[in-house]
Amino acid sequence: MKITRLEDAKDWPGTSDLSPEELKEAYALARAAFTAEDLQKFTEIVQDETPMEVLLEEMEKAQQEHDRKQNP
Repeated sequence: MKITRLEDAKDWPGTSDLSPEELKEAYALARAAFTAEDLQKFTEIVQDETPMEVLLEEMEKAQQEHDRKQNP
């Protein structure tokens, strides 16, 4: 079994049920392919992202608008 990085994939394979042995092998390959550089992407604090307060306000406005459309 070969694990392909998303950016290297040219097509999307169909789904298939894996045996417990194949699943164990897939997890082992994925763990081996996961590098410190990959981990760094999830641990960095990025300052140019939308603050949580702004995101929550936008979500609340969208919910209120949705509710108004559902119950005119």
